[in-house]
Amino acid sequence: MGGGAGDHAALPHVVVVGGGIAGLAAALAVREQSGGRVRVTVIEASPSVGGKLALTEVAGIAVDAGAESMLARRPEGLALAAAAGLEDDVVHPAVAGASLWSRGRLRPLPNGTLMGLPGDLRSLAASRTLSRRGLARVPLDRVLRRTPVTGDVSIGAYVTARLGREVVDRLVEPLLGGVYAGHADEISLDAALPQLAGLVRTERSLLRSVETVLVAGAAGAAGAAGAAHPVFASVRGGLGRLPEAIAATSCADIRTGTTVREITRVPDGWRVVVGSAAAPETVHADGVVLALPAGPAARLLRQHAPYAADDLASVEYASVGLVTFALRASDVVDRLQGTGFLVPPVEGRVIKAATFSSAKWGWLHDIAGDLAIVRTSVGRHREVADLQRDDPDLAAIALADLADALGVGELHPVDAVVTRWGGALPQYPVGHLDRVARVRRALADLPALAVCGAGYDGVGIPACVASGRAAAARVVDSVAERREWVHG
Repeated sequence: MGGGAGDHAALPHVVVVGGGIAGLAAALAVREQSGGRVRVTVIEASPSVGGKLALTEVAGIAVDAGAESMLARRPEGLALAAAAGLEDDVVHPAVAGASLWSRGRLRPLPNGTLMGLPGDLRSLAASRTLSRRGLARVPLDRVLRRTPVTGDVSIGAYVTARLGREVVDRLVEPLLGGVYAGHADEISLDAALPQLAGLVRTERSLLRSVETVLVAGAAGAAGAAGAAHPVFASVRGGLGRLPEAIAATSCADIRTGTTVREITRVPDGWRVVVGSAAAPETVHADGVVLALPAGPAARLLRQHAPYAADDLASVEYASVGLVTFALRASDVVDRLQGTGFLVPPVEGRVIKAATFSSAKWGWLHDIAGDLAIVRTSVGRHREVADLQRDDPDLAAIALADLADALGVGELHPVDAVVTRWGGALPQYPVGHLDRVARVRRALADLPALAVCGAGYDGVGIPACVASGRAAAARVVDSVAERREWVHG
């Protein structure tokens, strides 16, 4: 990135605040987009980079403590893994097919769905996920008068009007719960299902709109089931390996355990104040990328863009927890079919999903030996009572739900580990896209500063990577203009 130490110090300097996947993607993109002519510092408050991509251990086996897969039908995540030297370690699920724990038993998730919206009525009927009455209501969508959509609406409200409430409760809610840990009656149709949102404004039938999206091959960007090619991907050894690999490839200066207290505009860029109040340190930056959750970003932006800060401060987040079990494979033999199951909230269970990790991922099956690794997830937006239980109590309740779903009576795990992610998932309520647009308009006049992360354009890994790369491009362009060099 430069010759001697003096040459390196003379290079333009970009500070990335936040070392999650969006921040790391931004750091790598700054290096790539500048042809190595910008030095990068990533400042992360926690002890390690990666955010919600992390590894933990259960029964001595390394497993993912956060996200364990990414969409394979958007290119950004896979491209980032390749850039970090992990292309040969990319893996896809060894088994296919998920289930729903609906109306008292595990039932196959219907084929050809888009975030739970049915595209194959025969498969929907065969799954017996809905009651006879609920199933009979669905095809009325084809003859009902148009449901006007003039502005943003909630997914729950629109789907209820077109397909009936049971589709929302039994199909849409568990899918949205897995992605956003939110509620269908609050989540924005425009933000969560953008490829569908345009169609419902021109097409009378929601079923026909879903079929159009699926046929066009766009379902992979929103979590389709039953597709011909792998929908999901991970990394051998766990997706939690990805952050360190990206950090190393970026050649950035990584500073963990360091808090950014303030950013201030100065004539030649930005002054970034880090460290404790008692011993603050000032870092000069030509450009800044804020790869932070909305609340901390709002705090740093308050003096420069108060209206943007107000919007960001209004973003709500859901907390979630994971309980990962190591079970004796003989105790669950023939019970772990497919990749796992989702749980509709109307079932009244504590767990909202279970992933049969050692069945889903061949690499994990190979090292687990006579153990079966299963992880369960808990928590939805504004529903924190169960997350306030202590670890043994939460694990016991999750285990009881898992045993009930599998129909095996009691389970006696070899080991269990509880992972909690407070304020993990930003909520995308009706009007979310307008809020994001207002934030970006308010920041447009701030030179060489950009925001990115899950709070803006999508919560999945590919979306966060794309957000980080876009923020990097804006900052590099601004720095290049001011420093009068041409980036590659």
